[in-house]
Amino acid sequence: MVSTLLLSKEVPSLNYEPAGDHFDESWRSPLSTLLGLGRAAGADFIEFFIERKNYISCLAEDDAITSISPSLASGAGVRVFRGKQDCYVSTNDLSFNGLRSALEKALSILGLILPGPNAYVPEINLEMFRDYGSAKDKGLWLGQCSSMREMGDVLLAANDGLLKRGKHVQSRRSSYFRDWQEVLVAASDGVFARDIRLTQSLGSMLLCADGANRSSISKRLGSSSDPGFLRNWNHGATAEEITESAGQMLYADYVESGSYPVIMANSFGGVIFHEACGHLLETTQIERGTTPFIDKKGEKIAHENLTAWDEGLTDQEFGTIDMDDEGMPSQRTLLIENGILKNFLADRAGSVRTGHPRTGSGRRQGYTYAAASRMRNTYIDVGDFTNDDLFSSVEKGIYCKKMGGGSVGATGEFNFGVDEAYLIENGKITKPLKGATLIGEAVDVMQKISMSSQDLSLAAGFCGSVSGSVYVTVGQPHIKVDEITVGGR
Repeated sequence: MVSTLLLSKEVPSLNYEPAGDHFDESWRSPLSTLLGLGRAAGADFIEFFIERKNYISCLAEDDAITSISPSLASGAGVRVFRGKQDCYVSTNDLSFNGLRSALEKALSILGLILPGPNAYVPEINLEMFRDYGSAKDKGLWLGQCSSMREMGDVLLAANDGLLKRGKHVQSRRSSYFRDWQEVLVAASDGVFARDIRLTQSLGSMLLCADGANRSSISKRLGSSSDPGFLRNWNHGATAEEITESAGQMLYADYVESGSYPVIMANSFGGVIFHEACGHLLETTQIERGTTPFIDKKGEKIAHENLTAWDEGLTDQEFGTIDMDDEGMPSQRTLLIENGILKNFLADRAGSVRTGHPRTGSGRRQGYTYAAASRMRNTYIDVGDFTNDDLFSSVEKGIYCKKMGGGSVGATGEFNFGVDEAYLIENGKITKPLKGATLIGEAVDVMQKISMSSQDLSLAAGFCGSVSGSVYVTVGQPHIKVDEITVGGR
């Protein structure tokens, strides 16, 4: 009987021609062969991530379109594991020989070489093609998105609305981007899955000035899987919100620094939990030994009022994904329940090196990055209180209505600017305040979030980490922090 097993010496002569303009079943044979070749070389695990990308952004400043930036890209990355060690090599050559060359380089970094010419290459039995890209009319999305002309018209109309509604307007900016991505993941454990993603974001910024008084307010929205997102944008409502906030802050008094009880608004207020605590629950932080929660699973790390989730399932939210960038179906992960740490967020490498189970959280900016444990839609859940309960519990404090930018240290120390704040006196909002900065540490602040209301709302955000910049959602209901340091004047 003649063996049908492939010999290593036969691999260079193979001539696979998978579909070049999309990812489908025709990629099974070449990827199966390459995965088998990597296993024959002694690798414990091999994964290919292949990507096509179609991106465009548009910027309107005052009454002119000042930038339109399109970008097309395609490429692949191969990750190889040997024990708990791994390496990653990327290439923009999607031919069989190009992928084989990337695999060979990755193997060599780990001290592995391709097998001799008469070695058998094992067949990797990939699963039935798991095609998320064929669901929800994803194949039609790109053609249904706004044209460049429509982008410009909508953004200029948004800027016009800011001018008409605002006072003492100095500058106006509105921006939009559309990021279309097709990905294919194949791995030596049998994963063989494809997805199409459509992520869009738009926003406006208004700068107002009157003499020495200045205010700058912005708002950003984001969506996944909605081709009509831009054309359905109610930019009039956004302009109304921004101009009202800018007007309030233009003549606001500076906040007096000190320690205060603070009520933080819902929606983008959740950025502090994302930055100060969420990152500390990623296995990348456990690997580095930089999270104070490294051995706290099952223990109380937050106030008993606080429950928090990370998930990739909520329809059209900015961090929603049908599968992660390692081919694992998305899921809902309970992070903290009534103050008790329940789970960490783990990708494959994090799971291998820490023992925590994978959570569908392996994400990356694109094919030039290896996946890492990253957040998706991350938020503090609703509590048992009303907003009136929160405010009435504060004799003197600060209401943080709109959060700005900030910075976070490796172990959870943070400072965040507040774009729009108000003084609370005897349970009532009184005068507007500006110049506030929230300063604290995650391990301390999590214990002081004593009240959560029931008006959970989510907001789009961008998250940078070891695997690049990814789209995420932050969120929370209104919450009360019993005491936090507020920097000001």
